[in-house]
Amino acid sequence: MISPVETAAPGPSAPQAQFASPVPVETTNLTHALRSEWTKIRTVRSTMWTLGIMLVLVLGINLLMLWAILADGSAYFSDPVLSPGLYGLMLGQLAVITLGVLVITSEYGTGMIRTTFTACPRRTRVLTAKAIVFFGLTFTVTTLACTVTALINWAALSGKTATTDCCEVSGGVTFKEGLTSATGYEWLGATVGVGLYVALLGLLALAVGTLLRHSAGAITAMMGIVLLPLIAAIFMQAPGLYKVQEKLVEYSTPVGLAALYRVRMAGDYDDRINGLPQLATLAVVTALALAGAYAVLAKRDV
Repeated sequence: MISPVETAAPGPSAPQAQFASPVPVETTNLTHALRSEWTKIRTVRSTMWTLGIMLVLVLGINLLMLWAILADGSAYFSDPVLSPGLYGLMLGQLAVITLGVLVITSEYGTGMIRTTFTACPRRTRVLTAKAIVFFGLTFTVTTLACTVTALINWAALSGKTATTDCCEVSGGVTFKEGLTSATGYEWLGATVGVGLYVALLGLLALAVGTLLRHSAGAITAMMGIVLLPLIAAIFMQAPGLYKVQEKLVEYSTPVGLAALYRVRMAGDYDDRINGLPQLATLAVVTALALAGAYAVLAKRDV
């Protein structure tokens, strides 16, 4: 005979042991996102190649322009002393624009963006970290490169006989006691000013890359932003379009950079050109593009 199985009366359950992670748990914040983005941008090959090409173009073309000026053998000089640095930067800015696009679109291309958003679900924080790291890096590198070219140009071209007796500013060129010179404002524009302008262009490229999520498409769009205003202005020859043509030329990227160097590239500029209106306009356009990027990024599935 099988004896009945005795069952224990139900009683209070034993307390459950809580799991304690041996790894310290820390609430994430913007600092963590900044560290992550800095690690990404300094370890990928695209950063080294694009910024390296930018440095080669800025420094190399500046030296070529300087050699051409000095090889002429003239004791007279009629251009701003720091202006040879402009021509290398015209091409170097394209490398910065490309890097700005790749900072975000390369992750979309490889699918890494899903991992990024999983690790940091707050997408606005991710974009903010990318923008801060990229802007800081490109502004620093560009400003340093342009400072080097400015020092080289100053050493080679200052003190030459001026082509005018004016002791102030004539045609964007500063003269002091009949010799070529450069004011503090010219130094500021040719170093910090152009560094800020190019970094803002790169930040605009980052915003466009976020909106389009495609490397080739975003780079093509940015090339259009840089080149299209001047190209369109060439075909606006009708008298009624003169004002539009003038503004397109004045606020185009090449003319904006030239104005920071005090180089006259548009016919009706006065002698007090400084590039500040173009810099302010670019800052507003970049801010609007970033606002659009934030809005779109928050609504997408990826």
